Amino acid sequence: MSYSGDLTPQEAWEKLENDPNTVLVDCRTRAEWSFVGVPDLEVIGKRTVFVEWNTFPDGRPNEAFTAQLREAGISDENEVIFICRSGHRSIAAAEAATSDGIGAAYNILDGFEGGLDENDHRGATGWRALNLPWRQS
Repeated sequence: MSYSGDLTPQEAWEKLENDPNTVLVDCRTRAEWSFVGVPDLEVIGKRTVFVEWNTFPDGRPNEAFTAQLREAGISDENEVIFICRSGHRSIAAAEAATSDGIGAAYNILDGFEGGLDENDHRGATGWRALNLPWRQS
């Protein structure tokens, strides 16, 4: 594995809640943040960092991804947890962060909305389905 590993949404929440050095990065697109909702860490005195892995609206890879992580204040000493829609882009984001020198980069399994179910719908698994704190932008 080329990153620190996978966490369930609940494990990620516990790490965020208990470790002041842990940061959550939402690597979905601006459209997803605006229309689907975002993790809300206000109750634990933190903020979510927003850096697109793929740019909206063209879907191209964000060539400045790791630079934007650094601009957001993320250092090699942070534990960084990445979340996307279903837990796939966040794996690539964790791998890129690891390659850039961040020593502890994790992926959230099932992401914010989870994968598609038998009816091609999302939302049965993931951060939001577990009723972890979130808000509409």
